[in-house]
Amino acid sequence: MWLEIHLQIPSTQAEAVEAVLERVGALSVTLLDAYDDPVLEPAPGTRPLWPHVIAVGLFAAETDPLDLLIALESELAPEVMAAARFARVDDRDWTRAWMDGYRPMRFGRRLWVVPSGHPDPDQADAVLLRLDPGLAFGSGTHPTTALCLSWLDGLDWNGESLLDFGAGSGILAIAGLKLGAGSAVAIDNDPQALVACADNARRNGVVEHLQILDSAAGVPPCCDRLVANILLSPLLSLAPQLAAAVRPDGEAVFSGLLAEQEGEFCRRYTEWFDDLRVEHSGDWIAVRGRRRSA
Repeated sequence: MWLEIHLQIPSTQAEAVEAVLERVGALSVTLLDAYDDPVLEPAPGTRPLWPHVIAVGLFAAETDPLDLLIALESELAPEVMAAARFARVDDRDWTRAWMDGYRPMRFGRRLWVVPSGHPDPDQADAVLLRLDPGLAFGSGTHPTTALCLSWLDGLDWNGESLLDFGAGSGILAIAGLKLGAGSAVAIDNDPQALVACADNARRNGVVEHLQILDSAAGVPPCCDRLVANILLSPLLSLAPQLAAAVRPDGEAVFSGLLAEQEGEFCRRYTEWFDDLRVEHSGDWIAVRGRRRSA
């Protein structure tokens, strides 16, 4: 048996609150999405977090909740403490219990994301991507990731090169390789995402074909296909570099965009891309296009 405390906080306070919880004896601290918002790649140099998070501190069973409240009241804002709640949790495999809520998911016609412990789908030509749900780096459950995965599945692959900008877990780069890309580059600005990407590449047997780079290294030129599932602001500011990364007549898909941002995005990218087409999923969109020939 363990004691948990749940604190809802702005993401800007995440590191400070995490440090406070550890200082008062938390055995672990987990950051969860407060409002089911996606975690997408922000502008370089910023930390990718939800606007609001729930910080969950795990304490030994003998921890007294009142003593813990007293210790935290001097460190945290009154409005945070007013909404604090406690829970007693059983001693069990929480990672396994959490993942049991996920099932294999299909994207497009034959691409499947299969979590640990689940049987393979009964489809002769299924392409399997083995990936467990992640809190921050992408597992296919968000509409923008799903739109990009479906786009990848719908392409004919004959050894083309793929660039995944804002790679997170590496799900899109790895999916491309499993579908038939000859090589892929995955770029992210979060060191933890780069580690997750490398782990997932090993698990899926594509390490030899995947190059993983920090975004500080810049955007390498001339891939056949590009996928960038980030946010509008970095998509706009990085437009020249992303466009230059795609060879003439190459293909690209951009997501992390709200439907209301379609016009602003398309006005910017028509400078380099033809035949822009928009796919919708709820409030979210993905825009695909073809790099204009020189």
